[in-house]
Amino acid sequence: MSLKSILILVLCSAFTFSCKKINTEDNITVSEIKFKHEGNLQILGSTNTVKKELKIEIADNDFEHQTGLMYRKQMDTDKAMLFIFEDKDIRVRSFYMKNTYIALDLIFISADKKIINISKNAKPLNESSLFSEAPAKYVLEINAGLSDIWGLKAGDFMQYSLINTHK
Repeated sequence: MSLKSILILVLCSAFTFSCKKINTEDNITVSEIKFKHEGNLQILGSTNTVKKELKIEIADNDFEHQTGLMYRKQMDTDKAMLFIFEDKDIRVRSFYMKNTYIALDLIFISADKKIINISKNAKPLNESSLFSEAPAKYVLEINAGLSDIWGLKAGDFMQYSLINTHK
């Protein structure tokens, strides 16, 4: 065997034995995104009667506005996510259900905390846009169908308070 052949054989052997074997059976753990109780919210009718009380998770920054309830598999019926937009950013809102696995009712709410309109039964994973009918400072996401069960309608209003664990 020539010196050149031996050198090629040594290099090929070194390359073959130096490669790390990829284990295709590695376990990858995906952790569930848990609800963070950051506040409490009441939805009231026109006569100030409480229609529903909810525990809320707050989305009040760009990252939280963009991710919302994405990747979550369920949400209890006494819980909701409240999106809060800055006063300088009050405008018509557009939401979609990309990477959202829970069917939702989206409640668009004005700066004076009155319900503008409700987009009912937003389909999971649907990327069609759902719009507020007027400028909205808040959007409340609840499980689909609950707005009908609770009798929510345009003109009802909400009030909320934050708890100490909020950010």
